[in-house]
Amino acid sequence: MKPDLVFLIANTIVLPQWLIMVVAPRWQPTKWLIRYLPIPALLALLYIYYLINGIGNFDYQSFNTLAGLRAAFSSDETMLAGWIHYLAFDLVTGSWILQSSQRRKVPHIVIIPCLLLCFLLGPVGFLLYWPIRLKTRRSSSSRHEED
Repeated sequence: MKPDLVFLIANTIVLPQWLIMVVAPRWQPTKWLIRYLPIPALLALLYIYYLINGIGNFDYQSFNTLAGLRAAFSSDETMLAGWIHYLAFDLVTGSWILQSSQRRKVPHIVIIPCLLLCFLLGPVGFLLYWPIRLKTRRSSSSRHEED
């Protein structure tokens, strides 16, 4: 498949989960998706495929300089792998935010901005959730679970 088509597919497959995390957070399919993370797992497979196919003569020293990193991501395949990496990790982070907030009984309306920012700007959504998480206590039934 051409990288442009895979880019479109990868962007499209994350949207339903983001949408239901915002509008139907306690729906059983939503709970299943945030617990088992099948969409990020699928993205991880795509990531590996495009990373391997785009790596070519990859020099691991590329990560030591900004210019080297730019060169490492100069092909469509490695750029696509990088984008898929973002999509997968942002979705994992959004799923974690939703799970954590539900365990802590945070009102969902408070979490929606965190999820939207996580979808759009990844770490910004996480950063917005961080003080909420610190200020809320887990529900008594889940205090023994690792967050």
